[in-house]
Amino acid sequence: MASRRTPPGALTDTFFTVTELARDLSITARTIRFYEDKGLVTPRRAGNIRIYTKRDRARLLLILRGKRLGFTLREIREYLDLYDLDPSQSEQIRLLLKKVQDRLAMLEEQREALEVSIDELKEIEAQTLAALAGALRTGTDDS
Repeated sequence: MASRRTPPGALTDTFFTVTELARDLSITARTIRFYEDKGLVTPRRAGNIRIYTKRDRARLLLILRGKRLGFTLREIREYLDLYDLDPSQSEQIRLLLKKVQDRLAMLEEQREALEVSIDELKEIEAQTLAALAGALRTGTDDS
């Protein structure tokens, strides 16, 4: 029977050091400490060592996903706080739905603004190319 080998420094299957968690999530330990300073994760302590649980890891995944999707730390905190307060998670789900809908609406507006800008820049580009071509044909290129 093969024995299960634990990687050097690993606490257990349910606990992580800041270094292990950072490596696991492909972020820096400093990032984890930042979220800890903001009160978004609260690791246990064993002396001077922070010990993170699977719950802390899950919270960090939600934080990172929220940041990637453009949510503010305040919005992420509201979501995480509801997760702790509402065992049925119905309030959390409603809040998430509202935030997602708001974010989608904002991104759609940004996309429309970008499309208008892109169309306008393409028009300017075409006019500029045409002007350059005309200047080259007449020999009035001043460059």
